[in-house]
Amino acid sequence: MAGKTSGDQDDTIAEINIVPFVDIILVVLIIFMVTTPFIMKPSINVNLPKAATGEDTTPSQLSITVAADGRTLLNGRAAVDEEISIFANNLSKTHPDVQAIITADRDVTHGRVVTLIDIVKAAGVKKFAITIDKK
Repeated sequence: MAGKTSGDQDDTIAEINIVPFVDIILVVLIIFMVTTPFIMKPSINVNLPKAATGEDTTPSQLSITVAADGRTLLNGRAAVDEEISIFANNLSKTHPDVQAIITADRDVTHGRVVTLIDIVKAAGVKKFAITIDKK
């Protein structure tokens, strides 16, 4: 008969032990809680300009952000133009196909964005993209 064990025992298994399953789930939860702060990058709120035509770009090792208050960030860290130039120059020597991604708030002057494009092109970076929000 199904559900009976062989031998001298006449007991049937009436429930499933879920304690090992709960232990595994708790360990996985703890791993996610510990690793999430390392995965999540702090970001700065940038109000991007909107455009109807735009293409998706792949993430880059050279990401420049300009906030509305004028702060410039290189890969998420505060930087001045000279640091951006040195980093872009070193990166373009090791990765000739690197693409600079420039993210600028809509209130940043056009001249500042052009200056950043000029800095990365002078450092040897041949491709760049400007981040937008699609309409």
